[in-house]
Order: sequence, then structure tokens, then C-alpha cells
Amino acid sequence: MSFLQKRSSDTKFYIFSLFGALAAVISLITVFIAQISLRGWIKGMRALLKGEGLVNPFLHVGTPELRPIVKDLRVLIRDLETERRAKDENQISWSPRALKEILNKELTGDEILIVSNREPYIHVKKNDQIEVQFPASGLVTALEPIMRACSGTWIAHGGGNADREVVDKHDHIKVPPENPSYQIRRVWLSKEEEQGYYYGFANEGIWPLCHIAHVRPVFRSQDWTQYVAVNEKFAKTVVEEAKTDDPVVLVQDYHFALLPKMIRERLPKATVITFWHIPFPNSEVFGICPWRDEILDGLLGSSILGFHTRFHCNNFLDSVDRFLECRIDRETSIVSYKGVSTAINHYPISIEYPAKWLEDQKPIAECRKHIRGINGFPKDRMLGIGIDRLDYTKGILERFLAVERLFELEPKWIGKFTFVQIAAPSRTSLDQYQTFDAAVRSLATKINKRFGKEGYEPICLKIEHHEPRQVYEYYRGVDLCFISSLHDGMNLVAKEFVASRDDEQGVLILSQFTGAARELPEALIVNPYNIDQCAAALHIALEMPMGEQRDRIRSMRGLIQEFNVFRWAGRMLLDAARLRQRTRLFGHIQDRYLGKAQSKL
Repeated sequence: MSFLQKRSSDTKFYIFSLFGALAAVISLITVFIAQISLRGWIKGMRALLKGEGLVNPFLHVGTPELRPIVKDLRVLIRDLETERRAKDENQISWSPRALKEILNKELTGDEILIVSNREPYIHVKKNDQIEVQFPASGLVTALEPIMRACSGTWIAHGGGNADREVVDKHDHIKVPPENPSYQIRRVWLSKEEEQGYYYGFANEGIWPLCHIAHVRPVFRSQDWTQYVAVNEKFAKTVVEEAKTDDPVVLVQDYHFALLPKMIRERLPKATVITFWHIPFPNSEVFGICPWRDEILDGLLGSSILGFHTRFHCNNFLDSVDRFLECRIDRETSIVSYKGVSTAINHYPISIEYPAKWLEDQKPIAECRKHIRGINGFPKDRMLGIGIDRLDYTKGILERFLAVERLFELEPKWIGKFTFVQIAAPSRTSLDQYQTFDAAVRSLATKINKRFGKEGYEPICLKIEHHEPRQVYEYYRGVDLCFISSLHDGMNLVAKEFVASRDDEQGVLILSQFTGAARELPEALIVNPYNIDQCAAALHIALEMPMGEQRDRIRSMRGLIQEFNVFRWAGRMLLDAARLRQRTRLFGHIQDRYLGKAQSKL
């Protein structure tokens, strides 16, 4: 039996079981008729058929006599769905093909829209030539393979200086350039909108608020005004791009906290899946935000709200519980607010496996030789790599201090080890980032002066954009990768490094404050604030036997292969498909039976 035939059989069984459960409950209800008036019974039945009772296991029933039955039915449905979900995920070999099959079977005819601030391809003009860049973004790295599989529409801010020159009259462009499979709809922002919405509220307010990196968040009312206006602009664009009244909309990240509710108001039948890519702070920290209630209210317009870890889910639930009048089912992580139920789930994000950037890559030995050659390093030089945006949350200063401490504790590595830091410029108009840029350059210069000599610098700092193929060549050509984030939702660099090492060599040093640390315990897990510990980890990595390297990398590669980005997206889309199936099923029940009940009165 094929996968799709088996899923069809499982679906029929699920629906049959659901109807059986409903039939049993309806039979039990007759026992209570003597105790419930006809008017009360019809009122309860109307609530039930409207999705406010038994048919919607997320909500409570107003009639006290029915609550025990509702509880049993909730448990039954939850157990059936949990068992079915686990069986589905374990039977699928997650790939673009499997994702397409799921979409064709479970979401037949349903359109997929993605909304994010960052676009997957940027057009820039250099010397009168238009070039295409792939941005340094974990969000784009994760979502771009999904869109290639889904063939939907990606709505994003057009920020490239040549973006307007390549779109059609509807602001669309087909991508990827080499093999178009989906389209981008670009949204244009004024300088005032971009300054207030993106640089202001999103990145001087929400970003430091959610990352425990000891940078004080700044909140300005004028930034909030622009944030609201830009969210409204994107909501209107979603409606313009939607070809049906019930699309599946994937809203991405903290730039669009208000968007789910705005979409819900315009497209009530839409299924809105919101994914928050950065950490979510505890309720005490989140309470600092002057517009905390509005943000929570906006996010709870989602059908499904996803975070990387269960810890972040719990932080969100605690904030909702503390600041809003709502109903929370902690057992199922369902929030009922203003007549809308939102499922709060954790979906650890991952990467494409195997990554398309590994296609046509040189063998490991040639990568090692080439990386050393272009940087003027001798062939026996040991190399470490850091790949980041130039952001204060990434722990780049702490990383450099660890290299300095390594040389203090183990002088034998002076002249034998170089750490290469690739840092893509980021948010350069903000004071905090300008200050951080200067601090990174200054510390690198200080360490190079202290331990360097003619022909040797211990830190090779490259503050410039690198294309993914270049980055993957560095992954394959070095001896270790050091990720020292002070706080990170996931950090996909860790998974990219591991996936790139088909020689099963290399060592990953990973901050305990990343989501990835929960999934990759075979890495050397460190506290980036503990400089001595990080220096010791560098020493251990440089001396780690090849056999131990192989065992660690092999285990992590197996996990990334199984839990890849297609599984991440597939889980969310399967959950959305089940939600849509339930909604349609209950709608048919309501249309068929509620009318009959009313006609008998």
C-alpha cells in the first residue's frame, strides 16, 4: 500500500472514529433530557453545533451536566490525533517530494502564502549590473526550500536597490533565478516606515527584549505607529494575493506580531500559522513592552502559533495568562480568546538535507587546501570558523576572548591556530550595531597585536557578505565551528556545519543558550559567559581524536537528516490540514443538523 493510500485509509478511520464518538455522546445526552428543558437542550445543541461544545474539543460547554462527557471526548480525540501524528511522522521519509505529496493529499487545492520581512532573493545593482543575492538569514535558509516544494507566493519587503527594476506590473518576480518554482510579491516601504517599523520597534524594541543579551530595549510611540501601519499594509497585501477566502498563511517572526489578527478580520476562514523565530521571554520581561497586550492580542489571531522549544511556548502561555482575560488549557496548549482558539506548539526548525549548496562542492581535501590558499595560511594551519550576522546576541566578543584565553593557557597553539570570523553587516544604521562593530574590530586588532607576528594573525576577521556556497566551503575546510550565542531561538549555523561534513570530521562547539543545544548534545556544549570553559573547549576540539570526531558528527548528522526542514514544515502543515478538516466537518454537521433542530421548534 502506498503512503498516500495508507493516509487515506487512516483518514477514513479517524473520521469514522470521530463520528462514532459523537454518536455515543449524543446517545448519552438523551439520559439527561429529563433533567434539561427543551429550550435548554436546543440552546446547548446550538452551541455544540456552532463549535462551542462537543464538536470542538478546544472549548468548554456551558451546560454543567455535559462537561464530564466533553472531557472524555477531548481525551479520546487528543489520543487519536497524537497516535496518528506519531505514526504519520515516523512513516514518512521527509523530502521535497514527501512535502509535495502531503500538500497534494492533505491540502488539495489550498493555496500557501508566506509572509516575512526578509525576502529570499535580493536584487542589487553593482557597476550597472543587477546581481542576485541570497541573504544571510536563518529564516530564509529554512523557508526557501519549503517554497520550492510548495510553489506558493512569498510576500516580503523589497529592500534591494534593484528590486523594483525586475518585478512585473503586479510587483511579482519568479524565483529561484536558475529554476523558477514560486513567486515573490514585493511590498514597498517608505524610509519612514522602514525606520519606525523595522529598525525602531522591531529591532530596537522587540529584538533586545526577547534576547537576554543585556542591551536595553527602546520603545517609542512613533515607532509603534509605523509598526501598526506596516502590519496593516502587509495584511492588505495578503488579501490581494489570496485567490480564495481560506488560504493557508504562514506568518514569520516578530516583525508581524499584529498580522495574524488583521488577517483573521479580513479572511475569517483563513488558516494562519505564525512562527516566532526568536526566543520568547518570561512574562516579567515581556511585561516591559508598553504594547504587550496588543502584541498578544495580535498573535492570538493565529490558528497555530509555533516556537522552537517548549520552554518558549510556556513563556508565551505565562504571558497570556498574566496579561489577558482568556482560557488556557495547559494540557493541550490551547488558548481560547475572543471566540478564537489558538494551538501553541513547538516545532524545532531545521535545514534542508542534503543542502542544495553542497551540490558541486569540491571534496573536503580540496576545500581545506583552497581555504588556506585564498587566506595565505600554511597548509598545516588549524582553523576554526564563526559564521554570524554582526549582532550583539551572537557572542562574537566572548568568542574572541575565548581564543585569547586559549593562547594564555596553551601557548603551543600560537602560530598553529587561526580563528576565521565571517560576519555579515547587519542593521548598520542603529547606534548599538555601530558600537558593536567597532568593539569587534578593536578586540580582534588587540588580540592580533598581542599574539600575532609577521605572517600570522590569530583572528582573521571578515566583515562582509558571503554567498552560501562560499560559507559551505569554509564549513568543509576548517577543523572546528564555534557558536557562542548569548541567546538564540535555534541557530541553524550549527546544523549547517554538521550537515556539510560528509567526511564525518570536525568539532562543533555550541552555546547552551541556543535551541540547537537541546537537539545536538554531541557537540561540546559551553556557557559563552564562561571564558575559561570556552577556551578549554577550543583546546579539546583541537586535540580531539578522529574517531571521537566521527562518532559525534555521525550521530548529529543522523538527527539532522531525520529532523530536517521538510519535517518541520510538514508537521505544521499537517496540523493545519487536520484543523481545516475538522472545521469543514463541523461546518457540514452544523449546516445539516442545526437547521433541522430549529425547524422543529
